[in-house]
Amino acid sequence: MPIDPREKIVLFIDGANLYATSKAIGIDIDYRRLLAEFNAKAYMLRANYYTALVEDQEYSSIRPLIDWLDYNGFTVITKPAKEFTDATGRRKVKGNMDIELCVDALELAPYYDHMVLFSGDGDFTALVAALQRKGKRVTVVSTLTTSTPMISDDLRRQADFFIDVADLSKTVGRPPSTRPVVAPVPVPATEE
Repeated sequence: MPIDPREKIVLFIDGANLYATSKAIGIDIDYRRLLAEFNAKAYMLRANYYTALVEDQEYSSIRPLIDWLDYNGFTVITKPAKEFTDATGRRKVKGNMDIELCVDALELAPYYDHMVLFSGDGDFTALVAALQRKGKRVTVVSTLTTSTPMISDDLRRQADFFIDVADLSKTVGRPPSTRPVVAPVPVPATEE
C-alpha cells in the first residue's frame, strides 16, 4: 500500500460512490476491517463518511449502517436528499455531498499528510490537484474491474496513487449479505 507509516492520514468516503462500486464488483465492505486496515498503515486522524438521506421516510435502508459507523470510529456527515419528479413523471432522489467533502478536506489539510479518497467521481479532480499544491499526497480508491470503469480517467491520472476496490476487497470485503429481512417483533405494553 502506498502509505508511509509516518504519515497522518484521513479517509474521505463518498458513501454513494463506494456503495455503487462495491455492488458493481459483487462485495460488501466490512467497515470495521476497513478502519483496522488503514489504522495499521499509519496514524489515522479521521475517517469521514458522506451520504445524503431521505428524511421523510419512516425507514431508510442506510440508517443501520449510518448508526453503526457513527458509533464505531467514523465521522458521519449527512444532509437531506432532495426529491423531485423528472420530465417523464418519475420520482427521483438527488443528494450530492461533493461540496461538503471538498470543504472538509481543504479545512483539515493543515493537519494531515495523506488523504485517501473513496470515490471515482471526476468532480474531485480539482480537489486532488488543490491538495497536491498544498503538499498533500492523495490516494484514490475505486475500481477499473467493471465493464465500465467506476473511476474517472482524469481523477485516476491526477491522484498520486490508485487502489482498486477489487484488490482491497481481499482484506476488507465480504460476500454480499444474504441475511433474511426479519420484521420487528412487537413489544407488549407494560402496566405501570
